[in-house]
Amino acid sequence: MPTTAGTGAEVTRNAVLQSPEHRVKVSLRSGLMLPRVALVDPELTHPLPPALTASTGMDALTQLIEPFVSKRANPMTDAFCREGIPRISRSLRRAFQDGEDADARNDMALASLLGGLALANAGLGAVHGFAAPIGGMFAVPHGAVCAALLPGVMQMNIQEARKQDATAITRRYDEVAQLLTGVATARANDGVQCVRTLSEDLQIPRLGALGIQPESFSELCEKALHSSSMKGNPFRSPSVN
Repeated sequence: MPTTAGTGAEVTRNAVLQSPEHRVKVSLRSGLMLPRVALVDPELTHPLPPALTASTGMDALTQLIEPFVSKRANPMTDAFCREGIPRISRSLRRAFQDGEDADARNDMALASLLGGLALANAGLGAVHGFAAPIGGMFAVPHGAVCAALLPGVMQMNIQEARKQDATAITRRYDEVAQLLTGVATARANDGVQCVRTLSEDLQIPRLGALGIQPESFSELCEKALHSSSMKGNPFRSPSVN
């Protein structure tokens, strides 16, 4: 029974183990962790304060965008993402501004569930590839880290798709932009700006404000190379080669 609209963990076989002493945060996976029944009641999320609504909601959005452009994307997960992304785009700000907005909370709860189903079947990407080591090394909210990373990772993948003439990936990001904006003519960069503006409206801090400084970048990149989430990213980031 989730009490946030973020991880979608109620429909995955994933759990997370963190060891602050070792500055490590890793995923555990087992079919034994799949519940027989998942009860998703949006009313349980009404008491969430705005900051938690924002960070968990941005995690949910990331877990719909990354599977949609993942190397393992498939027609089933595409359907989950196409249903979930517009719900977050239209409702996350509203839930942030008014926690008792039942329609917004309903949208967010369903979108989070769909994100869990999508990531369980299509994987994630570089946002989560970096978020895992960051979460191990710094005491920061996972969703806030995802929100801070998402526009940059989207931009990097879009640039790489154009560089490699990977039109299928560019079209995926065009569709993400259309799902986010509701505008049929929107293109990939519009989606990046939409996500960036959403994070600003939700008062998500940037990485520097979270205490993540350049002197940690080399270690973070090295750890991100070994993250399982990186396997789903459509391209290997030049910053971690």
